Amino acid sequence: MILTAYRKAHFNAAHRLYRKDWSDEKNAQVFGLCSNKHYHGHNYNIEVGVTGEVDPETGYLIDLKVLKDIIKEEVEDALDHKNLNEQVPEFASLNPTAENIAFVVYNKIKAKLDPKFDLEIKLYETERNFVVYKGL
Repeated sequence: MILTAYRKAHFNAAHRLYRKDWSDEKNAQVFGLCSNKHYHGHNYNIEVGVTGEVDPETGYLIDLKVLKDIIKEEVEDALDHKNLNEQVPEFASLNPTAENIAFVVYNKIKAKLDPKFDLEIKLYETERNFVVYKGL
């Protein structure tokens, strides 16, 4: 039996969307209020989906405690109450858009998971705005 198990998590972080090689005017034109020089924050919600074959001996796809611990270390501890632009190494040269945050989180979690699992990251930047990354 193949199925997907999900774990939800939450983190708060500040960011600024901008390109260093663009003028303030062009950044404002492209990124709007999100290019604020003083940053702005979001209350991010994340859903991590792990897909694979259920182990017939245990009945588990994955021990959700293991997934919880990976998410805590790789997402919550790494991103919560951080300025993504200034405090998270992955964003030193990567614009911290929701798309890029989902990509970074995917890679951090995927590196800790058994390779037999497929992974999906659903990142909510707001209640209405979210992205999904499946590593394709």
